[in-house]
Amino acid sequence: MRPLETPRLLLRPLELADAEQCQRIFPQWEVVKYMAHVVPWPFPADGVLTYYRDSALPAMEGGDEWHWSLRLKNDPDRMIGGITLRRGENKNRGFWIAPPWQGQGLMTEAVEVVTAYWFGELGFPVLRTYKAVVNVASRRISERQGMRVIAVAETDYVSGRLVTETWEITADEWRRRRNVI
Repeated sequence: MRPLETPRLLLRPLELADAEQCQRIFPQWEVVKYMAHVVPWPFPADGVLTYYRDSALPAMEGGDEWHWSLRLKNDPDRMIGGITLRRGENKNRGFWIAPPWQGQGLMTEAVEVVTAYWFGELGFPVLRTYKAVVNVASRRISERQGMRVIAVAETDYVSGRLVTETWEITADEWRRRRNVI
């Protein structure tokens, strides 16, 4: 796993040392409300450390997940969010960004580079993700990426049970969209 970058962002592979900084910005309702119900709420004081140590880092070492911290190039010591890729059938990508940095197109940049990593470096044939229908900002990112809805169901989130769309894009669709054959 390697660092990635976009015009404005550095994406660094997750480290245990990131936990303290993440713990200060992650446990906010605007960040967690549309996350899977497995995220505890209220969020515990050691929640990020426990998650990194017991779940994320072992999954990275096992080659089942790829986690990056998001940092602005002009402030590389400050973590502003995270993005994850994971093996599996329907939840291959997840992301979050702290409220002060939302609505600036930063996550769109991050999604583009990690999707290219998913198809180009990891060689997976399809990328799927699901999201609450009411999570309009996240849905827009998938739309801009050329993804399409393939299923609708109800799923449990931190904020409750919500109508959920599963989005998909294949490697071939991704390459055509980017004019890469």
